[in-house]
Amino acid sequence: MGGKPMKSTGIVRKVDELGRIVLPIELRRTLDIAERDALEIFVSEDTIMLKKYQPACVFCDSSKGIVSYRGKNVCMNCIKDLADRS
Repeated sequence: MGGKPMKSTGIVRKVDELGRIVLPIELRRTLDIAERDALEIFVSEDTIMLKKYQPACVFCDSSKGIVSYRGKNVCMNCIKDLADRS
């Protein structure tokens, strides 16, 4: 997942009875994660990674200028390309 090696923050949290953990406010501020933000969950072998979810275009994977069309995310560049082909 990405080219950067993960580094330890030195923060340890326990999982509660419902399987929840609390993300420290310092990390949420640093990573611009607000209440109710969606996080994407990735798993690789014995590692769990959380990433702030950013919708991406179904055609080019861009996250800029996203519009939802019939439940699919499409960027303005791909909309323009599709319109030009018509």
